[in-house]
Amino acid sequence: MRATTMPVQQNRAAAFGATASLLTLIALSVAWEWWLAPLRPGGSALVLKAVPLLLALPGVWRHRLYTLQWASMLILLYFAEGIVRGWSDPGLSARLGWLEAALAVVFFICTLAYVAPFKRAAKRAARQAATGNARLNTGQAEESSQ
Repeated sequence: MRATTMPVQQNRAAAFGATASLLTLIALSVAWEWWLAPLRPGGSALVLKAVPLLLALPGVWRHRLYTLQWASMLILLYFAEGIVRGWSDPGLSARLGWLEAALAVVFFICTLAYVAPFKRAAKRAARQAATGNARLNTGQAEESSQ
């Protein structure tokens, strides 16, 4: 395997992991609040917690960096909810809370793994542009002093 194909394959795996964990988290949120262990018998309005995840889904599916960045911050709310409900809810709801927290962690790690190479490349390009501008400015200053 060539060294240049490795990051691309890792990026694809990270994007797939983010998409799969987001889809699973959406399904879990809906099933949890409608059938598995709703707060009230017959389901609760807490099923609407899946709506922000649904809004992120098209951008995550298309591997859009901006969407992945804001979704990685959004997912922390689901992580917090999973931890709280894992500690405080009884029975099945507690296990579902821990599952929600685990899926949020998987999504967060996959998102960071996908976005990190792009961020490094952008910083590298900005650094090169800054040094190029500094050289250009230094050259112009030397020309004007002569």
